[in-house]
Amino acid sequence: MAITKDTLIGELIREKPEAAEILFQFGMGCVGCPSAQMETLEEAAVVHSLDLTALLEALNK
Repeated sequence: MAITKDTLIGELIREKPEAAEILFQFGMGCVGCPSAQMETLEEAAVVHSLDLTALLEALNK
């Protein structure tokens, strides 16, 4: 699975459950909340003031 800025958080967690730990490390504690299911990584990065490039690099390792 290629993880991009347009990847939905819900899809990411379903396809790659271990990604939740990386999201938590970046301060995204609401990974399981209903609204996160349809939120893209880019949208979440903006809301949480995260470095999207660093997040995508960590998730794609």
